[in-house]
Amino acid sequence: MTNAQQTSPSPFAFLRRGPVALILTVVYIAVVTFFLLQNPRALLWRLLFMASVIFIFSLPNGQRTKLTLAGVLLFLLVPLVGSGNPFLLEIGFQVCVFAALALGLNIVVGFAGLLDLGYVAFYAVGAYSWAIFGSQQLWHLHEVAGTAATQTGFPLNGNLFWLFVFGGIGLAAIAGIMLGLPVLRLRGDYLAIVTLGFGEVIRVLANNLDKPINLTNGPQGITPVQRPPLPEFFLNGPISHLLSGLVGREVTRGDMYSLFFYFLAVVVLIIVIIVARRLENSKLGRAWTAVREDEIAAIAMGIPLTRTKLTAFATGAAFAGAMGVIYAANRTFVSPETFSLLQSITILVMVILGGLGSIPGVVLGASLVVLLNIDFLQTLSLELSRLRQGAGVIPLIGLPWAQLPSQLDPARYQKLVFGIILILMMIFRPAGILPSKRRSMELKEHGDGDAGPVLDLDESAPLADAAA
Repeated sequence: MTNAQQTSPSPFAFLRRGPVALILTVVYIAVVTFFLLQNPRALLWRLLFMASVIFIFSLPNGQRTKLTLAGVLLFLLVPLVGSGNPFLLEIGFQVCVFAALALGLNIVVGFAGLLDLGYVAFYAVGAYSWAIFGSQQLWHLHEVAGTAATQTGFPLNGNLFWLFVFGGIGLAAIAGIMLGLPVLRLRGDYLAIVTLGFGEVIRVLANNLDKPINLTNGPQGITPVQRPPLPEFFLNGPISHLLSGLVGREVTRGDMYSLFFYFLAVVVLIIVIIVARRLENSKLGRAWTAVREDEIAAIAMGIPLTRTKLTAFATGAAFAGAMGVIYAANRTFVSPETFSLLQSITILVMVILGGLGSIPGVVLGASLVVLLNIDFLQTLSLELSRLRQGAGVIPLIGLPWAQLPSQLDPARYQKLVFGIILILMMIFRPAGILPSKRRSMELKEHGDGDAGPVLDLDESAPLADAAA
């Protein structure tokens, strides 16, 4: 076989060219959006619509084109389809929240190599900071001082929510430093055990600080938590009129709050991605990488180990603190059960699934876990419940749907599904779905199999660059 025959282009190679790929992607998004608007509750069209993000960032076009398409998708098309099914806005909100949390944990685990199993504690610090001061919980403190707690309304102005977003960042960062100080000399399993204990301490404190001073209202949680006032242009401007025309009715305040928190979560996630990317390619980011690879070599190159580790803990915690405040305002309810060890494990799963140290991979991993958790498995459960009420039979088996045991409800096997996914990932793609270039190279050097496609990131600078 000649070289010309060996290198002959594929007949479908033209589909990967910039202009053709861009046109096909735009057509795909338009078609999927149209059918989703016709049937906003169809799981298939929801999944195809969410896959648009992957297609956009797989384009061979420049970054500006990709960001433009992503902006149209996130700020125009998602609210458009969300007008027919508000559940899509809820999915978008949760994806943004957990993606930001996963990016914060990625700094600690992926960049600095510090295994943190109590990361959800920083999320709780941010949530309770606004829940305590942005609710009627402050009136309970007057009871201790002998004042009758007969006051109504909220003690603080709702506009202070914006101040508490930054306050949550600061409080969570301080909590991260408090966690980092005692564990500076610990590594591996010992570090994981201590951080796990820190997370449980925060949860137990939230569960028991209802006496002698009722600060957290104990296991009953705090409700209602105040929401920030909606901007006037958002409440009575063209956005509300356009949304009313799309849904064919007058939109409620709850509809506008769903849209508002979705936009807020998207903006915060974009800021978190920009900060994480700048940190990754900075002097501090290379210092984190050096500490992760070899602490002794990093110290020998002049990297301050204590300051570098504390900065990693504080930075990762700050992301969680900001999202905690937003979560408390969105849910108007905060309770200790939300911040269990399972939540920390779930966030860690997002990081591992997407790829340690990979920013796009972590966002993708968070999206997949959230979609699997709150959409795919729940929709399958509802569909099975509907089939059980009919008179049909299961194909190939012949068993009536009505006789299908309720124990086979997919929503009950969430942890089992996550476990199977992680096992398969560790076997076939140990570096994650979208691994970073450095992580993929490390696994190949150790002979751990195919790490999959890698991101073209500049991560090859030596340790000396980090100490410069």
